[in-house]
Amino acid sequence: MERVSIGESGSERRTAERVLVTGATGTVGEPLVRELVDGSTPVRVASRNPRGARDRFGDEPEYVEFDLDRPETWGAALAGVNRMFLLFPPGSGVSDVCEFADAADRVGVGRVAFLSILGAEKLPVIPHRRIETHLARTGMAHTFLRASWFMQNLSEIHRPEIVDRDEIFVPAGDSVLSFTDARDVAAAAATVLTESGHENRVYDLTGPAALDFREVADAFSDALGRPIEYADPSRPTFGWQMYRRGFSPGFVAFMIAEYSVVRLGFSGRTTDDIETLLGRPPRTVREFVEDYADEFRP
Repeated sequence: MERVSIGESGSERRTAERVLVTGATGTVGEPLVRELVDGSTPVRVASRNPRGARDRFGDEPEYVEFDLDRPETWGAALAGVNRMFLLFPPGSGVSDVCEFADAADRVGVGRVAFLSILGAEKLPVIPHRRIETHLARTGMAHTFLRASWFMQNLSEIHRPEIVDRDEIFVPAGDSVLSFTDARDVAAAAATVLTESGHENRVYDLTGPAALDFREVADAFSDALGRPIEYADPSRPTFGWQMYRRGFSPGFVAFMIAEYSVVRLGFSGRTTDDIETLLGRPPRTVREFVEDYADEFRP
């Protein structure tokens, strides 16, 4: 979205809105920054490590040190920002996210896109829904992006078991998920942040089909040319394995809660919201595995 003003000569002058991206080096944040830069949108990358972020993205974005747990970093991050992408970082407090949103509202940020989870409206006690409710009470126009389970979890969190043991090690039972590619979510976020018509809207972002993890394992086997199995551990066994791998207790609890939501059946819906926003179908699991095949080779 661009603001139009009239210069002294009477001609239109277009000023692009500056977008603050929190979680800029994360699963959705990184492709979002690249989408915005490719679209010539001024981007401010908020990161605990601005130098490392610059090494990743180059000199085109702005960089600012930002830590949700350190309010003294908030002012520089928000100064002169018109729009922002907000998420709930695992291990952070809901109150911290809400207080940061209030600070953004006070300094004039006009629009926020919040990365939520599919089915949040049915679970009022989960952090994402509590943040949604708070954002709706601010003066900012809001867009909630309720995304289904990211395919990239398989190339990031769950990659070691796939590479080392040829198994997908998640406690999801027989439940189905509408697996979503984080690159599609990032493209959707760029759309709602730079185009008009998405204010105070909710989008449920899913892949094209609901699959269980056995079907996903079959897609991996076909694409990689070796058998991949679905392990389906108990939640305690899963939690202990993740803890042994070095994940913090808080993040392990977050993952177990996420899979508990999956088991409740809230993650299997499919929608056409990605196609509506992007003008193309969402990526499939098979396309994801083919694109990331090198990540899964022993």
